[in-house]
Amino acid sequence: MFTATFSLHEKVAVITGASRGIGASLAAALAAAGARVVLLGRDAAALSGVEESLTGQGYRATAAILDVTDTTHINVQFDRILQNFGQLDILVNNAGIERVSPSLDVTDAIWNRILDTNLKGAFFCAQAAARRMKRGGSIINVCSLTAEIGVPTAAPYGASKSGLAGLTRTLAVEWAALGIRVNGIGPGYFQTALTEDFYQDPKWQQIMLQKIPLQRFGELDDLSGAAIFLSSNASAYVTGQILYVDGGLLAAL
Repeated sequence: MFTATFSLHEKVAVITGASRGIGASLAAALAAAGARVVLLGRDAAALSGVEESLTGQGYRATAAILDVTDTTHINVQFDRILQNFGQLDILVNNAGIERVSPSLDVTDAIWNRILDTNLKGAFFCAQAAARRMKRGGSIINVCSLTAEIGVPTAAPYGASKSGLAGLTRTLAVEWAALGIRVNGIGPGYFQTALTEDFYQDPKWQQIMLQKIPLQRFGELDDLSGAAIFLSSNASAYVTGQILYVDGGLLAAL
């Protein structure tokens, strides 16, 4: 009974930013739960590597190129997905970028690139998915602790993720009538290409570990359960929520 509740058998799941890090890990988790996964991203070689890794394990995975800042191409790509698979059940909005910079040095170009990717891109991918979710579905936005706490040198990123948190709640309320649930996953401190700069500082690591009750940084597999839960029927009555996977950091503040 419980296995069936969490199963994603015959579901089609689209993951943006799936070429590495959290996106690739979430794609693997949903594939392991039975979903057919569509890997979207800008890096063709990296996407191909993730696709080969998943199919080599017996999972069903297909890669396709998408830059989420190209709103015209978003609709073209989602049309192709619907044509190829006949359905779309799950979207994981994971594509995101960061540029560590003191706020006084942020330029118009930096601001636009981060907001266009992390917030505008997420909205238009969600819109494209919702228009094609014929039987309802689940949209998961990968949010951030920066929507809840201030992080120096991350003003555009924090603004984009705060916006994404608000967007998650708004779309959850508006699209409930369509049978579409919209939730978020808020990773705590995970070492990825996006956050690598921070982890190069041993003093920063020591300070952050003291703030995390579980006394360790997140590992990518720690996000798998949350993604499967929010994608599956196990969360059929959950929408408009952001599940923080942070080792207890927010609770300790």
